[in-house]
Amino acid sequence: MNTGAPWPSLAEARTWVLGIQAKLHQWATDDPDRRFADLFNLVADPATLTVAWARVRGNRGARTAGVDGVTAHYITAVRGEEQFLADLRADLKAGRFDPLPVRQRMIPKSSGVGRRRLGIPTVRDRVVQAALLTVLEPIWEADFKPCSYGFRPGRRAHDAIAEVRHFADRSYEWIVEGDIEACFDHIDHAALTGRVRRRVADKRVLTLVKAFLKSGILHEDGTVRDTNTGTPQGGILSPLLSNIALSVLDEYFAEAWTMMGHNSGARQQRRKRGLATYRLVRYADDWVALVSGTRAHAEAVQREAAEVLAPMGLRLSAAKTRITHIDEGLTFLGYRIQRQLKRGTNQRYVYTFPPKTALAAVKAKVRALTQGSTHQTLEVLLHRLNPVLRGWTAYHRHGSAKATFSYLRAFVWRRVMNWLRHKHGRISWRVLRRRYLNGWWPVEGETRLFNPGGVRVEHYRYRGSRIPSPWTGTAGSGG
Repeated sequence: MNTGAPWPSLAEARTWVLGIQAKLHQWATDDPDRRFADLFNLVADPATLTVAWARVRGNRGARTAGVDGVTAHYITAVRGEEQFLADLRADLKAGRFDPLPVRQRMIPKSSGVGRRRLGIPTVRDRVVQAALLTVLEPIWEADFKPCSYGFRPGRRAHDAIAEVRHFADRSYEWIVEGDIEACFDHIDHAALTGRVRRRVADKRVLTLVKAFLKSGILHEDGTVRDTNTGTPQGGILSPLLSNIALSVLDEYFAEAWTMMGHNSGARQQRRKRGLATYRLVRYADDWVALVSGTRAHAEAVQREAAEVLAPMGLRLSAAKTRITHIDEGLTFLGYRIQRQLKRGTNQRYVYTFPPKTALAAVKAKVRALTQGSTHQTLEVLLHRLNPVLRGWTAYHRHGSAKATFSYLRAFVWRRVMNWLRHKHGRISWRVLRRRYLNGWWPVEGETRLFNPGGVRVEHYRYRGSRIPSPWTGTAGSGG
């Protein structure tokens, strides 16, 4: 793109970037040993920065400031987007860009138990990270293995869950539930940059990656700590860097899978000789290894995984990593996966369903919204409840969840009705029902309480290695 030309529109920039990404991905796929030498100019290109800015501005965290106190809204309203991007590009080209420390906040975990660290980079740093991701992701997607599902384009947690169920239903009965101890805090920087260097020869891009890894953390107490290991959670680039680090595990298991045989018949012959076959399924730092063999085989696989992770500075948690049988079941990515007898038969099937912890978590959110103050209207309450219920049921609708959804429907109805009775303590039940219940279901104005029991439960189709790449429209490469 002509660097002297005016800054492109977002539509023009996206078209140009998509074309460059497709070329990078194709080149990386055609030549697995290729090292890309001129990537910095793509990172600093006006089109790439325009697309990166649009991503940062559209993110939910756009209203949150880093250590400099500047938000995306401030840049748009006061400084001007084009001037901001022009100054940023000039600093990049002149080698003056230096990322600031990440502002750290402790936020509740999604499970509701404990808290986790969240890093908040400055808006300026987020844009450069997004630009780096735009250029590097298509290259690494050519190398990543199909067993990896987290933070990759076109892939979902449901794909990972479906793969676990697929293999558990086919004699892979022993499960190694891997838990990497503080994964994002302990990744070795030298080992990680060494892996990045396998594909990136441009020293300016490598310098940017190192600078973000070493940028430091501003804690809530105001102290700044150097980051000698790890990738701070919250940065746009961090998921890709983490996947690059953890792909050592993917590559080891993919190579082992290839050595076990090129078809199911060869693997079956291997098992008849008393040898195990095993398969990895990973979503970010959550992973399981499914083993067709004995518990002793599963223990050996666990030891092998620990040895593979050690050079990256990572180790398995002795307390949380465990080996289970599929009949005992496991909880993975918010789903309970367990083999059970099918009702009314003597046949056993592997089922996926919402675990009790997930149900307890959504019930706690409903309780929090329907207790305490009743000064708000029913319509406001429904507007707060509906996204919680809609999101939870949408995630769990691919399991055996019909009974759970019906239970949640009754629970939510009782909570809302108790809230109404508390809000209108002097109104009779008959008047309350006539005013707020339409067909015995809470509604006010145009807003109706979301009905979990009405959500259709449907099986999620296992896609395996057939998930298409966003840059080619065909299934991704790799083991």
